[in-house]
Amino acid sequence: MIIIHAEFHINPTKEQAFLEEIRPLVAASRAEEGNISYDLMKDTERESVYTMVEVWRDTAAVEIHNASEHFTSFVGRAPEYLAAPLDVKIYEGNKIEK
Repeated sequence: MIIIHAEFHINPTKEQAFLEEIRPLVAASRAEEGNISYDLMKDTERESVYTMVEVWRDTAAVEIHNASEHFTSFVGRAPEYLAAPLDVKIYEGNKIEK
């Protein structure tokens, strides 16, 4: 399982436009084969900071996602919303059953 945390520091004057722009990405990504979850989280302590928390079945699913039209289209427009460089962390993990 691949887990990705992508942290967005958004220009406060463009926050609403960012949220409108990212909604189709979230919906399309959730529908992809190999996606387990794809959730945008708003930081409760820092203004205009969001983290996309993605969980994928495997690296092949991530590669397909990264080449998808909805992802490449969003990535092309994302810099206009950012107040700082995108911070992406990628982890490999397994679900622990209790």
